Amino acid sequence: MQKPTPNHWLLYCRPGFEQDCAQEALRQARQQRPVLAEQTAILADSGYVVVTLNDQSLSWRDLIFARQLIRLHHTIAALPDRDRLTPILAAIADIPGSFDTLWLEAPDTNEGKLLASFTRRFQPLLETALREQGKLQDNSQEAVRPEPVEGPTRTKKLPRLHLFFPDKSSALIGTSDPHNSADAIMGIVRQSMPPEAPSRSTMKLAEAIEVFMDRSEQTRLLRQGMTAVDLGAAPGGWTWQLIKRGIRVTAVDNGPMKGALVNHPLVQHLKQDGFKYAPRKAVDWLVCDMVEKPSRVATLIGEWFAAGLCKHAIFNLKLPMKQRLVALDSALGNIRKRLDEEGINYRMMAKQLYHDREEVTVFLTKTKG
Repeated sequence: MQKPTPNHWLLYCRPGFEQDCAQEALRQARQQRPVLAEQTAILADSGYVVVTLNDQSLSWRDLIFARQLIRLHHTIAALPDRDRLTPILAAIADIPGSFDTLWLEAPDTNEGKLLASFTRRFQPLLETALREQGKLQDNSQEAVRPEPVEGPTRTKKLPRLHLFFPDKSSALIGTSDPHNSADAIMGIVRQSMPPEAPSRSTMKLAEAIEVFMDRSEQTRLLRQGMTAVDLGAAPGGWTWQLIKRGIRVTAVDNGPMKGALVNHPLVQHLKQDGFKYAPRKAVDWLVCDMVEKPSRVATLIGEWFAAGLCKHAIFNLKLPMKQRLVALDSALGNIRKRLDEEGINYRMMAKQLYHDREEVTVFLTKTKG
């Protein structure tokens, strides 16, 4: 029997969640087939992990804590100070094929931010050399290639080339499949703080909308004239994201709304407990960012969908300090169980987003059978 070829994966994550990220990736691999040999390289608070498997693949969409998923090809442990380009070009030349784009990245840490000026200077030098070698597509070209499949011919984008610098003296070189990775550098869909928004939490919902829904789905599911309920709304960051799209919002919170949301014609503010409120008739959207145990929020979401009170939801699950993955599995499992019992067809996706902290954001929508 031929020995399986190891697959090395580089995953970016929020600093402090490296153990959760690696644990989740290994679990996903085990669900495909028994893992005969596995290895993880974890550096606390580094913002990344390296996972080595046999021949299992990983699915970025189904990983909650991984911001980005990269197949790791080479690790250069000691780059020379005066000529980093030569060993990097040699390593990239060993990777088959060419690439759509080059992303130079560094950890999402204070130390990693100090490398930004270095990567900005280094990138054009490397891009020029790679184009001369035919490894990097020219920006003016369509970086796609035909992929033979049964039925109509379709196109597949070329992989991205990633050069990740943990520091100036080392580099990790890998590739990502555009269909199985985040479409943003470092896997971070950054948001700017709108000056008129009442709180920074507005960026959480803005990022969730960008990550979970493509443009066509945003247009279809976030239409002017729709209705929504925002549980735990005050001071109104999530409500603001909805009303700017023309959605009428019932904001439920004993606390006050602030800024432009006070007496806004699209906002009805009810000073009530979000766990006790139920609308008189069904709404299109439920959003929820309440500070509460994930199990309690999950039960509430399941009740809303089981009762037919909403069609779509985006909500946050606040994680405990320990056993995060266990608590998250339990919460999401309870929602799945409740919806399955009711015979509801649905799609659910969860991610720890860039603007999240000790929490995970979940998108849940009813689908046709």
